[in-house]
Amino acid sequence: MYNNPESTSAQQPSLTLREAFAQTNYILAGNGDRNIHVLQQAFADINGDLASDMYGRGPVIEDFQKQMADVLGKESAVFFPTGTMAQQIALRIWCDRKNNRNVAYHPLCHLEIHEEDGLKELHHIQSILLADKDRLITLADVQQMDQEVACLLLELPQREIGGQLPDYSELQAISAYCREQGIAIHLDGARLFEILPYYQKTAAEVCELFDSVYISFYKGIGGIAGAILAGPSDFTAESKVWKRRHGGDLISLYPYILSSKYYYEQRVGKMEQYYKEAVQLAHEINQCTAVHTLPEVPVSNMFHIYFELPKEQIEPILIEMCQATNVGLAPYLTDKKDGTQCSTELSIGDRYGQIPLEHIQQALHWLDQRLKEVSANQ
Repeated sequence: MYNNPESTSAQQPSLTLREAFAQTNYILAGNGDRNIHVLQQAFADINGDLASDMYGRGPVIEDFQKQMADVLGKESAVFFPTGTMAQQIALRIWCDRKNNRNVAYHPLCHLEIHEEDGLKELHHIQSILLADKDRLITLADVQQMDQEVACLLLELPQREIGGQLPDYSELQAISAYCREQGIAIHLDGARLFEILPYYQKTAAEVCELFDSVYISFYKGIGGIAGAILAGPSDFTAESKVWKRRHGGDLISLYPYILSSKYYYEQRVGKMEQYYKEAVQLAHEINQCTAVHTLPEVPVSNMFHIYFELPKEQIEPILIEMCQATNVGLAPYLTDKKDGTQCSTELSIGDRYGQIPLEHIQQALHWLDQRLKEVSANQ
């Protein structure tokens, strides 16, 4: 299975980690390359005479919205081109209804760290950050808020801390408290389907705890792009007005809708497989020297890998691993703890099941040996 690392490096120019990763035959994460093939595959069996949607109307969009509303157990659903748009609009609606410009969420919420303060600049909504950035929001955090808020947003799973999840009983308690206090509760469910095997719940059962919910179709589902925002009918009707104001009411969204529907039907039933494979892989990784996963035992198909050495030392090892074993563990690393650690994120999809387990185990054994060598010289 292995190449000779010395001959490989002699024959090839120096590569970046991303380049070396892309050249391997066995990539552990994801569903496949995001290229035009994703579109071609989704459209292969589509009737070319099918009428497109027009400004949010027509069977293509309306039927899919109804399907997703039923799956999520909500009265109505609206298809959006982006989740960023959908979630800002959801929080704006709840703030307007409560006559309160404050919303509460985790310090590492997508709206706080990845959207250039869109919520604050476009909607003049202020964020109340709950919990420490390294842990989940708890019922106590919600009960101890020192400011009134219109809405609480919970992200399941909490991506930036390894995809951790609260116990389901804690989630139920938070939902009940918010409803007692008149606080709307919104679900950032970008990866909702990925957590259902762990909770052993249906999407509708989880969404019952929330007043509104957003789901993504390009993460674990693997579509081109697109999102659903679901909730009460009057809420979604209002969201359509804001969608038009945001410029999200494209003349046609059918490429996104058709690919979302296709890959949803292809992959939603595989989420338990992906979850079990993530648990299996994390166990193997945790046997390696100077490496651990967060969580130690994954609660979805996603987890983070932490190396107890700086990025500048780990990156060359992972490049060498790609060339020596033909297995790609990660295309990038992020510095942690003042540069004394580094980490990466891994989400299991279709690719993992296509790799012989012995290849994965041999590659991780190779990694363990190299990390032992480096650690011994520290």
